[in-house]
Amino acid sequence: MYYCMSDPPLTFCCRIFAVFIPLPDLLIQSPFMGGTMYNTGKHVSLRPDKAHLVNISGGPLGYSYRLEEIRLHFGSEDSHGSEHLLNGQGFPGEVGRYKSREPMPAHRQTMITSQIKMHLSENSNAFLNRMLNRDTITRINYKHDAFLLMGLNIADLYPDTTRYITYEGSITIPPCYETATWILINKPIYVTQIVVFPQMHSLRLLSQNEPYKIFLSMSDNTRPTQPLLQRCIRTNINFSKQGRDCPNNRALRPQYRGKGKAAVLFLH
Repeated sequence: MYYCMSDPPLTFCCRIFAVFIPLPDLLIQSPFMGGTMYNTGKHVSLRPDKAHLVNISGGPLGYSYRLEEIRLHFGSEDSHGSEHLLNGQGFPGEVGRYKSREPMPAHRQTMITSQIKMHLSENSNAFLNRMLNRDTITRINYKHDAFLLMGLNIADLYPDTTRYITYEGSITIPPCYETATWILINKPIYVTQIVVFPQMHSLRLLSQNEPYKIFLSMSDNTRPTQPLLQRCIRTNINFSKQGRDCPNNRALRPQYRGKGKAAVLFLH
């Protein structure tokens, strides 16, 4: 067990948790990329190759940051698997995109993690479909397995929204340096549950171990949520605003939505 003074992930309340600030949109430069997908024994990790550098700026960021990794968190049940909670509700999974600014000493390096919640649906997000289709995901069944993916567009991973929540904290794995900015996108992306090829089920069949060891599912690879304490939570979501984008002309609400057993995946 490890602890940090400003530990994410957090659980949020819809009604009163953030300070509204007109923060700018996030910007993606050179979104086309290739990379290698790994079974690390803890996560599904996609690491971009050096020939296709993806930079992200704007939003709450004062500098441009380079994409280092895309990491999947997911649960053994649809009711949990995301690192963050909304009104105490968990979601099947969460996609974390980790960016860093170099050159800096590791203990001072600012990490940006933008998280996207996963929602179950009949149709899958285009980027996740490349990662989780049958031909790809079955190549990394066991720890240390790796598979090369090319022709990806990181912009496909972002849902169609410019709204987000952001706060300062630490990364959720050792050495959990307290130099992270978390950005949570206000819409989900989608993975399939039972139609054609069950992508969530295929994730739960990935093993933490090598093939010659007993099978242990990689599921539930998240850290428990931590208390909010005195953190300043900022957002460009204007909850008091009314308009045509709001159902029944009501105040704008966070758009993590599910259907039936469906659940949401969001961005950090």
